[in-house]
Amino acid sequence: MAEFGLGITLLSLVIWLVLLFGRGLFWRSDQFLEEEGEGRGQRAEGRRQGAGEAEGAEGAGEAGELGVRSQKSEVRSHNKLKTQNSKLSLPPLPTPHSPLPTVCAIIPARNEADLLPVTLRSLLLQTYPTFQIVLVDDQSTDGTGAIAQQTAQALGQDSRLTVLTAEPLPSGWTGKLWAMEQGIRHAQTLSPQPDYFLLTDADIEHHPEKLHQLVAKAQSDDLDLVSLMVLLRCKSTWEKLLIPAFVFFFQKLYPFRWANDPTRKLAAAAGGCILIRCEALEQIGGLQILRQALIDDCSLAQAVKGLRRRQKAEGRGQKAGEAGEAEGAERGVGSRESGVGSQDQKSQDDLPLTTNNQPLTTGEATGKIWLGLTRETHSLRPYPSLKTIWDMVARTAYTQLYYSPLLLLGTLVGMTIIYLVPPVSTIAGSLTGHWTIALVGLATWLLMAIAYLPTLLLYQCPPLLTFGLPAIAFLYTLMTLDSALRHWRGQGGAWKGRVY
Repeated sequence: MAEFGLGITLLSLVIWLVLLFGRGLFWRSDQFLEEEGEGRGQRAEGRRQGAGEAEGAEGAGEAGELGVRSQKSEVRSHNKLKTQNSKLSLPPLPTPHSPLPTVCAIIPARNEADLLPVTLRSLLLQTYPTFQIVLVDDQSTDGTGAIAQQTAQALGQDSRLTVLTAEPLPSGWTGKLWAMEQGIRHAQTLSPQPDYFLLTDADIEHHPEKLHQLVAKAQSDDLDLVSLMVLLRCKSTWEKLLIPAFVFFFQKLYPFRWANDPTRKLAAAAGGCILIRCEALEQIGGLQILRQALIDDCSLAQAVKGLRRRQKAEGRGQKAGEAGEAEGAERGVGSRESGVGSQDQKSQDDLPLTTNNQPLTTGEATGKIWLGLTRETHSLRPYPSLKTIWDMVARTAYTQLYYSPLLLLGTLVGMTIIYLVPPVSTIAGSLTGHWTIALVGLATWLLMAIAYLPTLLLYQCPPLLTFGLPAIAFLYTLMTLDSALRHWRGQGGAWKGRVY
């Protein structure tokens, strides 16, 4: 029995060593836009102010129109935050000789009247000039559309906002994606048509310069998709206990460095903030290809990143065809030598996507994506209780496992070995005098705590919570099991009165 205990504890140790050094250094939580690496103290202060504004928005929403009447004080707070960050350098956009790319934000909103006075305002006051917003009111019953219009009017930004009333949900679509699809269809009728779509949620408060930063990142690195995992709300006891772990597990499942590496197949995005090139969205077939996806953000990123592989495959096919033509020409068959020569120069799939370190700005899709973290843009969605977080995880956890019982079983066993074995071995080994097991278990537990620390610091939570990760992981394991049980009972992904 002691040998089995030592063996499984050593296995857990080996797994953690692999996770720390062979999983894209996911645990370091260090993938940020370049400008967020400067002035962190100012930005932390700005985030605290934004959190205070979020509390004000929630209270205002409870009183309906009171949320709009309180906007003057919110705007003053917003301007203060903007002034603090104006001292920070921004990345360059195209020169005056090259027009700014046009952007249209698409916001699906279902019963979001409580939050819109803050979240929509943060978009209306973006520093980026060539920018429109389409908000799709998805069958709301709380006056979401009216609050949106009143928010824009209070800021004098009526011309920047269009509010659409969503059509009834057709079969084969999820509510959010259907609302976004209608917003995109409307945006495509605008003149000029947008170069990028900003796909964002109605609960997200954006830093006033964030759109500028996202466009600059897309332009400078020639990216089809730029996404930020926004800072989730972390105020209540349960949020502090469970929300950082949610981000940690997401990074472990989708290492950001690997997602950002164009040579790797892994792709991911965070649905709260996605900037996507319109040409890329069109080439993948639009949102229709995702219409039944509950995890639509990662599915979208996978489709966009797949463009690069498709382009390379097409390039190889062209090269093979050209090689055949060249061989035929050498044998005296055909007279296409000059045509082959010119085509061969164009079809090199290994050519760099930039020239002289200057980004391509032709609007052509590249299949390159980037996913990062942010301290400046955050979600105001509250998760005040265990039940609210439990439901949020259980809604899609089994979907992540492709509804596979075998993958579910593997996940349950894996979570047990990775997270529960180290503390159990440490305690059991100490009580029974098997000190080798206890020491190996403790070393593994310490590695686990070290890996979790950067995420806790990002969310400004007590570092001692690192040693609570095994218990937190146990709760998430139960949520995953419950997600499967809900699916088997036909309760699936329930969200705001809808079950998918």
